[in-house]
Amino acid sequence: MDSKYMAYMSAAAHGRRARKVEKLRQQVLDNINECRSNTSGIPKYKGDGSLKQGSLDYITTCYRVFNEDYGKIVNMEEVAEQSFDEMQAYILLNEKVNEKLQGAESNLQKVTRDFAAKYNVTLVEEKNPLTEKMEVAAKLNHYMNDIYLKYFKCNWQCDEAIKAMNSKKINDVEQARNSVIRYANEGLQSLDTTKPFANDPSLINACRKALLYYKNVAEKDMPQLTDHFLKEEEFTKAQKAMDAKSERTKQDVDAYNKLVKEYNASVNKFNQINAKGNNDRKQVQKDWEDADKRFADDHMPYYK
Repeated sequence: MDSKYMAYMSAAAHGRRARKVEKLRQQVLDNINECRSNTSGIPKYKGDGSLKQGSLDYITTCYRVFNEDYGKIVNMEEVAEQSFDEMQAYILLNEKVNEKLQGAESNLQKVTRDFAAKYNVTLVEEKNPLTEKMEVAAKLNHYMNDIYLKYFKCNWQCDEAIKAMNSKKINDVEQARNSVIRYANEGLQSLDTTKPFANDPSLINACRKALLYYKNVAEKDMPQLTDHFLKEEEFTKAQKAMDAKSERTKQDVDAYNKLVKEYNASVNKFNQINAKGNNDRKQVQKDWEDADKRFADDHMPYYK
């Protein structure tokens, strides 16, 4: 049973999507039910059902986790990308599920040790390869989720700034821009004290690279883009005023032509920064996703 659910967790981690392995989750549930049926048929030992009951409690917890909790995780994937709070709740649920499984396993180990001691059975404690893989998987998930949230926070806030930019809501852009800078600085500071997992700093470096990009965009590119909107507003007012004049002096025409020239230059600069920003952002996102996948492939135990 443990082997089957480790295979599911491994597949989900390598794909970074629980929905992609839904068929495997159903296989885990079928396997758990079979295990529960087989365990239920085992008789008590000298009238003592403590070990049997402890095993059934563990099996029941596993079933609830894979039937209910992982069902919620699959459903939450659809909305997790929509906001930082949703993503944080999604990751927190994943963490709680891992804790619940680890707690259930610890309880079963205690029941087993107590049962053995009661009947003078000496247990030879050996490292179980499966247990070791499950421990690594839990630690790795926690580590990757912690770094991913730093990236997601900046990436999501940058997207909010772009949405505000497209709607020409300058105040909203400014608020989102300041949030990007704050989140990037907080993330970079946190990364400085984050220790590499298994001496592999690649995920930290990938996240740092992304955060530095978002910080640079917020500090340098976004102000230039919002300046264009202010020039556009100024130009629109001047154009209306010019159209309203029945008589135009040479001074009026010269001033207007100068403004037109400045506005056209601002349009060109805006388009250049915007086009470069869109391309760079796609590349940063791709670089992060590639680094995240490589890291999971390198460190998440494979189990079939």
